[in-house]
Amino acid sequence: MGNLQGMSGTIIYFGLFIAILYFVMIRPQQKQQKKRQQMLDSLSVNDKVVTVGGIHGKLIKMDDDVITLQVADKVELKFDKKSVAYVIDK
Repeated sequence: MGNLQGMSGTIIYFGLFIAILYFVMIRPQQKQQKKRQQMLDSLSVNDKVVTVGGIHGKLIKMDDDVITLQVADKVELKFDKKSVAYVIDK
């Protein structure tokens, strides 16, 4: 009987550990991914953005997964849509 009680205690602690792990790591990461996806879905032409590489530019053209940024006069660069880190002054 003593072994059975020790095993059930271990299972309870393991379940508690999984619950803490979920609320501390997994859930916040899912929220952050959802917020980022909403930001990417709301991009529109003329938005000023910063890429994950730190390049600032004005969004001048959008396709499904590719955006074109104007970074200077007559200088346009193409990026994957996922490379946008954040929008400035939306």
